[in-house]
Amino acid sequence: MRITVIGSQGQLGCDLMSTLSSDRHQLTGLTHQQITIEDADSVESALTESQPELIINTAAYNKVDQAESTPEVAFATNALGPRNLALYCQKHKIRLVHISTDYVFGFDSTRKSAYRETDLPGPISVYGQSKLAGEYFVRAICAQHFVIRTCGLYGTAGKSGNGNFVETMLRLGQERDELSIINDQYCTPTSTLDLSAAIKNLIQTDRLGLYHVTNEGQTTWFEFAQTIFDFAGLTVKMNPILTEQYNAPAERPRFSVLDCAQFKKVTGFSLPHWKEALQTYLES
Repeated sequence: MRITVIGSQGQLGCDLMSTLSSDRHQLTGLTHQQITIEDADSVESALTESQPELIINTAAYNKVDQAESTPEVAFATNALGPRNLALYCQKHKIRLVHISTDYVFGFDSTRKSAYRETDLPGPISVYGQSKLAGEYFVRAICAQHFVIRTCGLYGTAGKSGNGNFVETMLRLGQERDELSIINDQYCTPTSTLDLSAAIKNLIQTDRLGLYHVTNEGQTTWFEFAQTIFDFAGLTVKMNPILTEQYNAPAERPRFSVLDCAQFKKVTGFSLPHWKEALQTYLES
């Protein structure tokens, strides 16, 4: 299959290129320098050249706090960009895999059970709103779509790129003796290596639609950080704090754990527990 990965040098894009190459697909990786998804002409030009049968879009504006003051930038990349890709895919009758986020949820501050695909979204940040708009464009325009919501991504490309939570904690754990980490936001950190394997399994099916895909289990950012330090053998004094004490510009969901039962039912594939995935990442 001819597959084009947009955002091929990002954390997920890098792992996708590696994972899918083992299946003898004809792969093309496009970076931001080669395609600007906000520009319909750029989309047409770049994709006409690679002639894909399937496109995987990992490009996104992920600066959650900055999006609050620059919503036009977030919506251009996260909403209008996917719209351009969906229009292209529908025109050429090809499949589109679009990556979304757990941040489409959060309005229900009392939530304690994992979100299913059928649950009503309720984003509470500009970033979340822009990603939900992108989802709606893809699902409304492109008949042959996989929309995948995931959470807390980290991958090996983050070691040399813009970083990720794991790399940030490892750096801060070596620089500081004491850290304060939020302990009232529940999620599931997800390895891009595992997510790539999940996408590889999903695109082999004809079961198009919306899917939740993360590693197993749930945790808070505080527990995640503590586990990183434990696995890495670092001793750091940890102070659990509330979201209000962090005082970030953008609101985050207090609970955004995703129920992945539908993905497992369709593919027969499940991702490892988040602790196992973290250990594998650190050992790599």
